[in-house]
This record gives sequence, structure tokens and C-alpha cells, in this order.
Amino acid sequence: MAQKVSGVHESGISSHDRILLAAKQLFAKDGYDNTSTAAIARTAGTSESQLMKHFGSKEGLLEAIFDAGWASMSYMFRAIHDLQSPTEKLEVMLEMILTNMERDPELRDLMLLEGRRIRKEGHMILLTKGYLQFVGVIDAILTEMRARGELRVPVSNDAIRSALNSMFEGMMRDQVLAQRMGFPATYDRKDMQRIFKIMMRAFVTAE
Repeated sequence: MAQKVSGVHESGISSHDRILLAAKQLFAKDGYDNTSTAAIARTAGTSESQLMKHFGSKEGLLEAIFDAGWASMSYMFRAIHDLQSPTEKLEVMLEMILTNMERDPELRDLMLLEGRRIRKEGHMILLTKGYLQFVGVIDAILTEMRARGELRVPVSNDAIRSALNSMFEGMMRDQVLAQRMGFPATYDRKDMQRIFKIMMRAFVTAE
């Protein structure tokens, strides 16, 4: 018997979207490796052949979930466009990402727990077009800061971006582990915002 998954059997949803929704919820609940394509198809009320037709493989399905997730966050790139301060742009992007992850905990859990793993095909799922666009936006902001003389000379832009991304990704992952396994990560959103300000002071030249 198929598991009941919220929203999957609502009328008017295409088989493509039913599969995407069922996979997202099952992957988040049971884990990618523990979820079969048969279970996804059964939950979505369709066939494995339809799943393969739309996504090619289980890995292709996970990648499509991430692409859809990044697409849903693409508005933040437009939202920061008119901000004058590059540091403010980074701060607003962090705020928007935290908000989106709180609104969609299934996507958050998948990105943080499944995205960085190297699959048997030899590539990292998190490196989707949407994620690379996100990286490109951060790089553009750091380039702007460099041109304005706002970044310390000895530290490369790539190192700064990797430090910021890795730190906040790790902090969000520890929060997921706290919820699931009681890992000691009792900090909240305000703590992460404070950490951002502390980190930026380390990279930005003194006024």
C-alpha cells in the first residue's frame, strides 16, 4: 500500500509533479538510499517507467528536486539587486535562505544531508545549475567589494566564499542533526546572524 504523502494526490497535479513531490517527502523522511523508485512511483500513483521517462534515474530525480528548490529561491537574486552595500546584499541573501529553509524543512534536510555526497555516477548532486547560479551571485558581490577596496588583500574571493558557504551550511546541518538526533546545536537564527557579522569583520578592511 502506498504511503500517504501530503499533496501528492491532489487533483490537477501532473505525474511529473506528483513524482517530484513524493520523492522529496520520501527522501527527506526515509533517506535517499533507503527509498526505492518503486516506492516513489507507488506513492505518486504512477509507474516506474513514468519516473524514468521524466527524470532518467533516482539520482536525476534528486537533482531535479534541488533544481526546483533553487528555482523557488531565485527571487532573492532580484531582491538584492538595488541594494547599495555589498555586505548588505550578502546579509539579505543569508536572511532569505534561512527563511526559505524554515518554510521548506524537507528541502533543507535533503540539501544538507544528501547534497554533498558523491554518488556512484561520480558527481555531487548539490552542484546543480541553481546552486552554481547562487555561487556566481556571491562571487559577483565579492568582486564588487574587492573593486571598492573593501576586502583584505591577502584573502582570495574564492576562499571567502567557501568559508562563508561552508560555515553556514555546517551550522544549518548541525541544527538538523539536533532535531533528529539530539546533537548539541542549540543556537538560533539570531546567533547565525551575529556569526555572519563577526565573520565579515574578519574579511572587510577597517573603515
